Amino acid sequence: MTTETHSSRSALGGHASRIQRTGRPLPFDDTRHLQAHQWLVDEAWLLDAQDYEQWLTTLTEDIHYLMPVRVTTALGAGFDTAPGMAHFDEDKYSLSRRVARFMTEHAWTEDPPSRLRHHLSNVRTFATEDDNHLVVESATLLFRSRGDVLAGSIVSAGREDLLRRSPDGWQLARRTILVDDSVIRMQNLAIFL
Repeated sequence: MTTETHSSRSALGGHASRIQRTGRPLPFDDTRHLQAHQWLVDEAWLLDAQDYEQWLTTLTEDIHYLMPVRVTTALGAGFDTAPGMAHFDEDKYSLSRRVARFMTEHAWTEDPPSRLRHHLSNVRTFATEDDNHLVVESATLLFRSRGDVLAGSIVSAGREDLLRRSPDGWQLARRTILVDDSVIRMQNLAIFL
């Protein structure tokens, strides 16, 4: 089943897979759920270690990485993101350029590097019509300390990921990040969620 996704409404998401979940969440002891959960934990470790070059290898070539701008609207408005606006709206090329920039002296927002900790919970995995894809929902809480301010920053978000099976294992084919705040309270977004 292919339907509209956040990616389908994005200028840079036209290439992204439209595969959607089918049915109820998989049981927690289902092998596919366990593999997806392990993938998320391993990814969180890479992001916390800031091993972004290795992280790029876990992404498909047609990845769409999207974090729409959240808005607070009336109950019946029918939307909670600002159309056409995003904090991140990226493909593999733009993600790789961000990672390459981290390796230069021009990445002053991350020199010295932040201290990061991704916390994962509420992982639910869904089958799709294609056995080589899984939709995975999770909640993430990112703690970030810059070392130059007294208080660390926290970002809370829900994510919907599309994982695709490859010869090397599961890879991330699509990520939509829906932050819980309408206003991001951190100095910059030079990090990955």
